[in-house]
Amino acid sequence: MTQDFWLTSGWHLLQRDVDGHLVPTNDFMMAYFARDEVAPQEDSCEAELALHARLSAEPFAVVSEGELDAIKDRDVVHNYRAVLAFRDFLAQHATLESAYLAVVRGAPVNFPPLFLEQMTQIILRSILDGETDTMKLRAAECLFRFQTVTLDDGRIMVADHATVQLQAGMARMLQEGETPDEVSIDILATETADEYWSRSDMFNTSVDLAYTQPALDGLCRVMEGWIRHFLGVNTRIQPMREITDEAWSWHIGLDTVSTTILNDLYQGEDVPEDRLRLILCLFSLEADEGFVSEMAGRKVYIGLSMDETGTVRMKPQNLLGNLPLANS
Repeated sequence: MTQDFWLTSGWHLLQRDVDGHLVPTNDFMMAYFARDEVAPQEDSCEAELALHARLSAEPFAVVSEGELDAIKDRDVVHNYRAVLAFRDFLAQHATLESAYLAVVRGAPVNFPPLFLEQMTQIILRSILDGETDTMKLRAAECLFRFQTVTLDDGRIMVADHATVQLQAGMARMLQEGETPDEVSIDILATETADEYWSRSDMFNTSVDLAYTQPALDGLCRVMEGWIRHFLGVNTRIQPMREITDEAWSWHIGLDTVSTTILNDLYQGEDVPEDRLRLILCLFSLEADEGFVSEMAGRKVYIGLSMDETGTVRMKPQNLLGNLPLANS
């Protein structure tokens, strides 16, 4: 049975155009002005109250510098500037997808990365609407939330980085300042997969991305859908253990670490074992059409790595901006 998920993403507040892409609405933007970061508090000044009331009624209204300067709490002003920068960027584009592609193609951005991560989640929520495979949904979290990695007996367990940090902080408080040896995050496996529906907005499950595991296959399907939704290109992505292709012609790093390692390997440099161990997953990507003629029949190799702190910082925009497309 299909169930809902990521209810707090704001996906339900958007409209869809004829192509199924997401159109920002007043209700969607109004939700940002209801967030704690900008919502009035008991000690809010009159200028802050007036601006919030005006934006709650008309979320895309023009805001003057004078209105912001009149607010006494400068932290609130900082938060307003961030939300307004994001709002004004969205207003320049017909859909969230076109706004996201503008970022991929190098448009100037003056809002925090958090907003791009939120856009990623919302667009993924639309792509995955009706999905019943919760392992795939959990794997999709890697595209918009940093993951903390634990390597254990051949397993590659990833848990939400923010959740791990929060639980570690709480454990330190209970232990009077001591650093806990480990944090316990429930594992999402085939037999517990249905638990995801009630926990999807808490981001408090871990999953195994090791080779042959269902979540890794789910991540492949998510990346295929991501590319198809934005670029209209049908791809086949499969996990792999190593790159042995002597005609290796193209690769994409899904994060900064993978990009540098794959670049060095491609150029024939000697990469130390400690750096190679940072690579968690390798993939091959094929497309029957849509690529430049030089890539006809050839594979694009993709890497996903952790950094030296054991954190995965995936950049799904790399899948959109770095493919060898014939019509770029």
